[in-house]
Amino acid sequence: MNLTISSSQRWLFRSCLFSAAIVVACSLAGSPLLFPSPPYSARAKSQSAISVKTELVVLPVRVTGANGSVVSGLSLQDFQVYEDGRLQRVTSFQQGDTPVTVALVVDHSRSMGTELPAVAAAVSAFAHSSNSQDEMFVVDFNDAVSVELLGGKPFTNDPKELEEAVGAVSARGQTALYDAVAEALLHLQLGHCERRALIIISDGGDNASQHKFSQVLALAQQSQVLIDSIALVGDNEEVNPAVLRKLAKATGGTVYFPDGKNTVTSISTRIARDLREQYTLGFAPEKMDGSHVVRKIEVRVVVPGRRGLHVQTRSSYMLGTGKTAAAPAPEDTK
Repeated sequence: MNLTISSSQRWLFRSCLFSAAIVVACSLAGSPLLFPSPPYSARAKSQSAISVKTELVVLPVRVTGANGSVVSGLSLQDFQVYEDGRLQRVTSFQQGDTPVTVALVVDHSRSMGTELPAVAAAVSAFAHSSNSQDEMFVVDFNDAVSVELLGGKPFTNDPKELEEAVGAVSARGQTALYDAVAEALLHLQLGHCERRALIIISDGGDNASQHKFSQVLALAQQSQVLIDSIALVGDNEEVNPAVLRKLAKATGGTVYFPDGKNTVTSISTRIARDLREQYTLGFAPEKMDGSHVVRKIEVRVVVPGRRGLHVQTRSSYMLGTGKTAAAPAPEDTK
């Protein structure tokens, strides 16, 4: 079963379910009700106003050596986190194979027709290489966006179900990439894992979204979700891998380009492996000054006797007070 409805309908349905679950849980526990603000409103499709409140900044961190191999076994004491140049106290630290909620955003526009069988196999390979406790779902998109809920479940870790989800929509129509990423970021908020990742399989082009790129970039900065992409750049004149690079840079992810040596399947397996070998650092942001600002992030690894270590993480995050503010649009592509 797939679900292709408007974003406003999806948000209303999920909000009702989520609120009902909280009411029941809190009633049983005798606790007061606390309702989080929604990550975005359907009205944001035509606006650049987005509301968010950040209480803990979570940083996915990849550390590699001089030869590009992943470095494991580091401890909290080996990391230094800076926000706008000021050293922060890390209050949360995880390493190794902890569960992650993953969105797989797959382009089903007309230009992707010959690629979809390989993409379905790659999604299956990704699931086989992941933690058995991971939560995954597929967002298919062309000029419409579909969240694939196989068996009515919001998440799965079954490789066959994920492969079927990719095949649920044929390749046709135009490309609403920005809308698909925004919908995936919304659905990720329903996940139970502290770590969250979004993987885009597309050429980066967009000619059908209601969202602007600046809005999606702001949502990504607020969500603290790591975004990796597999860029399928063919002869289509609307390809735009620069969009994928900007999302990756802002969130600490990577853009991969398949070639004769690195296939879509081998890249998806590598992404799954890298997710299992990441570090996760968390810190409480400094007191807000009443504004909605983008704060720069730098993570350093200092290990006596070891040089050439490379750190990859998000370059910034957006901190807000719960008030609305305009999303930055220095490089709006629509």
